[in-house]
Amino acid sequence: MKKVTQLILSGALVFGMFPFTGNTSQAAVASFKDVPTSHWAKASIDAAVAKGYFKGYSDGTFKPGATVTRAEFAALLARVAKGTPDTEKTNVFKDLTGHWSENEVNHAVSLGFLKASDYPNGFKPGTALTREEMAKWLGSGLAAQDEDYKQALKDTENTLVPVAEYYKGGLKKAAYPYVSVVLGTGLMGGYPDGTFGPGKTTTRAEAAVILSRYEQVQESKATSYKDLNEMREVGLTGTNLTSATPYIYLKSEEGVSSSFDRIVGKTVKLRNNLGTMTPHRMIVADAHSKTNINNIYGRMFIDKDYRYPIKEGYYEVFIEVTVTPSSNNLRNLTFYQEVANVFTTVNNFNSGAVDKYGINNLPVEDYVSSGFFKEKVDRKFWMRFGLARTSDGSSSDSWKTFFIDNNTKASFSLPLR
Repeated sequence: MKKVTQLILSGALVFGMFPFTGNTSQAAVASFKDVPTSHWAKASIDAAVAKGYFKGYSDGTFKPGATVTRAEFAALLARVAKGTPDTEKTNVFKDLTGHWSENEVNHAVSLGFLKASDYPNGFKPGTALTREEMAKWLGSGLAAQDEDYKQALKDTENTLVPVAEYYKGGLKKAAYPYVSVVLGTGLMGGYPDGTFGPGKTTTRAEAAVILSRYEQVQESKATSYKDLNEMREVGLTGTNLTSATPYIYLKSEEGVSSSFDRIVGKTVKLRNNLGTMTPHRMIVADAHSKTNINNIYGRMFIDKDYRYPIKEGYYEVFIEVTVTPSSNNLRNLTFYQEVANVFTTVNNFNSGAVDKYGINNLPVEDYVSSGFFKEKVDRKFWMRFGLARTSDGSSSDSWKTFFIDNNTKASFSLPLR
């Protein structure tokens, strides 16, 4: 890495005001008076300072709550990233000429973290970095370093992103893959209210933790992250079935897999001219109790207020469909029977997570009196069913076939023990 030009800037002892040559030998860590032993990010802050990524202020503080700017985070990424770019870019941004971060921002661009084309009006180094930008930089850097991370970004372009903004609005479609990769690898997380906060900014303490995580993730394979694998499968096939469970797809006599993507977006007619139904996604929740949920998607649907008990030996499964009634009389019992005829026996459900993530779920009350179904009006929503965790070959809950017609179906089962 090129040695950073030292500049004396007023109050700029934050990131770039010391030479950095890539030497990460452990130095004595200062004891910052505003980072007590009890501070949640102390270990990451100490490690980042010891490796030379950060520096404290002359008054003995670290300012863990200070906002990170574009220039500061680009410099941090340039310092923590491994590898050498094919070509080292120079003079990338005209508004960085002579700026303390110029060389390191150029290096971050060379490493693939960010593109000059994303900032046609200048880099504006003092601008606070948003979490959406951070996710894109982190995901892009991983993709530039490893082809499988690059493929992971492509695989998640159309995935279900497990954040509240996906259904409630506020997350751009272009951000889906980057947010998926940082969530799936644990580089970044959401907030307790289910949001990701694309427009929010990040503090120095948070940046120190993310750097610590990035050091590990850049040394790991994309396929080693279960949550990311699930999001990749959902993006490609509409379900996380085979990445979240041992289930396998059955094959036709011609050897064609009857995977879930074969029925995604295909419309099936309900009997008695009641309307049509189109499946979109199927999500498996790996939950052992209402508070012990082992996958990132499960937390979108299940929490302590989940309507049903979690049965030992079963997965909770949620399927998203669009139903278009042909009249105004599609009542509860009739609808359940119709779905069972073509897919499986389903139920309505509810939970606090449903409200948190903005999920439109099949309601409890009668659909006619509630106005949920209306004649010739498309209604997109989620409903639930169960899948067995183990199989002796006798339970219908350990295999399913979803029919559109005899040639268009999704069939899957547990391998026999």
